[in-house]
Amino acid sequence: MGDFPDMATDLTGKTALVTGGAGGIGLACARALSAVGVRVHVVDLDAEGAERAAAEVGGWAHAADLTDPAAVETLPDNVDILLNNAGFQHVAPLTEFPPEEFARMQALMVMAPFLLIRRSLPAMYARRWGRILNMSSVHGLRASVFKSAYVAAKHGLEGLSKVTALEGAQFGVTSNCVNPGYVRTPLVEGQITAQAAAHDISRDEVVGDVLLRRAAIKKLIEPEDVASTVVWLCSAQAGHVTGTSISVDGGWTAA
Repeated sequence: MGDFPDMATDLTGKTALVTGGAGGIGLACARALSAVGVRVHVVDLDAEGAERAAAEVGGWAHAADLTDPAAVETLPDNVDILLNNAGFQHVAPLTEFPPEEFARMQALMVMAPFLLIRRSLPAMYARRWGRILNMSSVHGLRASVFKSAYVAAKHGLEGLSKVTALEGAQFGVTSNCVNPGYVRTPLVEGQITAQAAAHDISRDEVVGDVLLRRAAIKKLIEPEDVASTVVWLCSAQAGHVTGTSISVDGGWTAA
């Protein structure tokens, strides 16, 4: 029997571009990638947040509104790792959903990843190595009421990721989605507060009985848990993992 491979990950010399990198999952991923030797371009709408994050991880900060294609064109296109993470949420019934919010969500969470992938692939192809990571969601695999734009965007991102995987395979480029459940981020914390006020229940009841009703593990996921999956997908051990979606959801999609 052969020896098991060394599972340690060393990506020294690689560069990454992380969108939405100033906080939450994006910041956790920037930190985790930096810890294994990656130099990180931190992109965020929040210029000060991007500067803080970049200073922490020893990378570069880029303030950009990714709903503007012209802003996407200003970002680096010669990177080894691209993490499409930026996103936002708006919750409303279909009959009341603002069309402009629906369009803005598709621009940020589908069109911007498409443009960034399109710009990044030529350099990856030339090096015959690259990692495209798309931060999807359990809502890229399942639907929930009142989240039409988010579910549509994440499903679109899933399809884009799969096509990227098929086209990039011959050039050593993998493309995968990471599908978190409810992660302890400022966005989710805001949802918990709003739900508690709307239903006159405690925050703990919101987490256990509302957000995590379908999950087997009744705890919010930590951003670092998602980041560790991202780092593994960048490793040599994940070289044959492409075109797939990896759920980090405490069993949410199993129910």
